[in-house]
Amino acid sequence: MISELLAPINQFLKASTPDEWINEARKPENLSVILRDHMLCELKAAQSAIFLIRKYAVDKESAQQLAEWVKPYEALAYKKTGTLESLRGKSNASKQITPRADCAYSQDLIDKMVLLIKEELHHFYQVLELMEKKGVSYELIDAGRYAKGLIKHVTSYEPDALIDKLIIGAFIEARSCERFAKLAPHLDKDIEKFYISLLRSEARHYQDYLTLAEQIAGKDISERIAYFASIEADLITSADTDFKFHSGTPA
Repeated sequence: MISELLAPINQFLKASTPDEWINEARKPENLSVILRDHMLCELKAAQSAIFLIRKYAVDKESAQQLAEWVKPYEALAYKKTGTLESLRGKSNASKQITPRADCAYSQDLIDKMVLLIKEELHHFYQVLELMEKKGVSYELIDAGRYAKGLIKHVTSYEPDALIDKLIIGAFIEARSCERFAKLAPHLDKDIEKFYISLLRSEARHYQDYLTLAEQIAGKDISERIAYFASIEADLITSADTDFKFHSGTPA
């Protein structure tokens, strides 16, 4: 079942995670970095999806509602304000989100991204729960080079900029899925079980991003996908001195 789920992802990615990264990630002393960075990655994934909806798909009131939705998670991540208990049940959006009438793809973007946001925020909560169980204290860590290394190649004109962002989203989700699967067998059983449980949603997120990119483009985007595949593979396989969940080969 897992091999079937991973087959299209492994085909989509141009390079596999280097064994050197797995060997570094499985070290007990790096568990804190892996879990803290993973938690922040879940928040950033939700923030990125919210940004896309606010910029391209909804009216001003809905944009504000979306910003409010993620605030408790941002407060905990960036200001250490809040607790596991204060986040309980906060991952569900409580109000109707209104699509912009002048955007042909707004409803599709909202439908796919809202589900993604709910799941990413729930995963944030689950990682925090696991950290408390493992006695890993939360301290903010700087972002690695991975996402920035992809985003800097986004074109400056629309709708191609949106298409690039969606392609990047697909690569980030696909890589996360691939890494969870490769790393899981090397970790404690409870973390292994959790990481395996994430594979299906991560795989769907990758597919949703890719489907939206193809739909909005209305043309063949395989060349652009190949372009970002090469950039992403280089970020994953080249030497990297800053160990993180999406870092390259440990230098």
